[in-house]
Amino acid sequence: MSRRQIEITPELVIRAYQAGLFPMAESRDAARLHWLDPALRGVLPIEGFHLPRRLARTALSQRFRVTSDVDFAATLAGCAEPAEGRGDTWINPEITRLFLALHEDGVAHSVECWEGATLVGGLYGVALGGAFFGESMFSRVRDASKVALVHLVARLSLGGFTLLDTQFLTHHLTQFGAHEILRATYKARLAAALDVAAQWREPDPAALDATIRAMRSTG
Repeated sequence: MSRRQIEITPELVIRAYQAGLFPMAESRDAARLHWLDPALRGVLPIEGFHLPRRLARTALSQRFRVTSDVDFAATLAGCAEPAEGRGDTWINPEITRLFLALHEDGVAHSVECWEGATLVGGLYGVALGGAFFGESMFSRVRDASKVALVHLVARLSLGGFTLLDTQFLTHHLTQFGAHEILRATYKARLAAALDVAAQWREPDPAALDATIRAMRSTG
């Protein structure tokens, strides 16, 4: 007798995040999802984010128009597509279905970078309480995903978030101050963050610029 597969719903995904787990597929074409609960968890400090001066100048310039939740579907699709140095991704059709639904429910969010009317980079993730779970980012031109990350951290700071989960630690993220913590430490921080009444909202542009400038002065 075959084992009946449990249907994965957006509500189940939310409960998994609240418990410290997250879903991934082995490849873009994989049919199934796996739940991960790594022994070491990557986190990125919201207060104390290291912002290199050159990137700060780019983020504060008018090179990119940065938005949030303007085109979540296109941002998700950009993260799913292969890119230089990344022949495959873990975002399969099931991940796409679930996160589009989570976005419709106001739980999943995106930050987009535009050149004119062209989407050139961005990222997406899940916001629960005072925790933001960063899922993936993409860039089609230099610095687009990095600027999206800078704006994400500034928005999280202004919204009262206390935890930015990067899932795994990458060399790319270490330049911004990302580091690993033990599973037990992560889950304690997660539990505390879930009790925080943070808000994902569109910040005042002046407050956003001021927050990015403050990040530069401490980075």
